[in-house]
Amino acid sequence: MPNPKRKHTPSRRDSRRSQNWKLEVKSLSPCSQCGALRLPHRVCPACGFYNGKLEVVKKAAKEEKGPEQK
Repeated sequence: MPNPKRKHTPSRRDSRRSQNWKLEVKSLSPCSQCGALRLPHRVCPACGFYNGKLEVVKKAAKEEKGPEQK
């Protein structure tokens, strides 16, 4: 087996290894109920539906008090 004559520098070694780890674009699919984009095989964060059934009940948003109300 051939062997290297000189030791490779850590930067050369790390730059070679770094090519195997890259971020992948997540695939998003539209929700069948509301049409919002969501990750596949997960509950929709917008409406709480999964596979046509309501899985997570969404809480109503609190109304903020305006300058007229106190």
